[in-house]
Amino acid sequence: MTKSMTGFAAAKGALSPWSWTWDMRSVNARGLDIRARVPDWIEGLEPAIRKAVGDRVSRGNVSISLKINRDAEDGGARVNDAALDAAIVTLAQIEAAAKLRGLSLTPATPVQIAGMRGVMDAAPQQDDTTELLSRLTSELPQLVADFDRMRAHEGAELEGIIAGQLTTVETLVVQAEGELDARRDQQAETMRAALSRVMENTEGADPDRVAQELALIAVKSDVREELDRLTAHVAQARSLLTAREPAGRKLDFLMQEFNREANTMCSKAGFQALTRIGLDLKATIDQMREQVQNIE
Repeated sequence: MTKSMTGFAAAKGALSPWSWTWDMRSVNARGLDIRARVPDWIEGLEPAIRKAVGDRVSRGNVSISLKINRDAEDGGARVNDAALDAAIVTLAQIEAAAKLRGLSLTPATPVQIAGMRGVMDAAPQQDDTTELLSRLTSELPQLVADFDRMRAHEGAELEGIIAGQLTTVETLVVQAEGELDARRDQQAETMRAALSRVMENTEGADPDRVAQELALIAVKSDVREELDRLTAHVAQARSLLTAREPAGRKLDFLMQEFNREANTMCSKAGFQALTRIGLDLKATIDQMREQVQNIE
């Protein structure tokens, strides 16, 4: 099955006094890079995430984040006695200094005193996160499955696009073969003329060297080998697209072979029509390679 390397999934959950939001997304990468942004006070969560993702994803830059909120009323608070005493002493000193100067101050209210720095401390939260960890890890399979489903959907669209481009390559190969057949006699005459020029200048030449030159002329004028390889590459690409295992890397390497054959064909083309077909092949292969870059 063809899967895209780009995907997204999100989920929400709650377990009193916590509520949370998952966010999972990925972009293209040469290998697998998992980046987990989770609270470090939940021990064991990050390894569980890496395993859940690694079991379903083989390539891509995957980011998964977890934001947890705690109910405000559950947080609690307590009075810091030492800080309260210090605050009262400070207020008394301020009031005494004001009276010496003939000033009258409005008495501080309890709320104002509570708001002074250090007077109220957040209640220490030493919760057992075992149940929270269990709940979070139980949600991971569904989150990753949703993420993988989106990648599979996009992969199916990519497969359709690439399949169409492979058909275009096949059509262009058939056109090239047709042009070669139509110009067979002309090409043969061109070959004879080239051989004649070589033979006219072989007096005193090394026979082995002459044989090499003749072979070189034959190779340079024949593109059927490139066309045969392009046909074989199309068949291999279609096989990889329908393979069960991820084939993005292999397809990427195969695109290089496609491009090599198209380049060679253009360099060998002895007439305009074949050159045009070679350029169309190169354009189609470039478009196909862009799509292959997104495949896992």
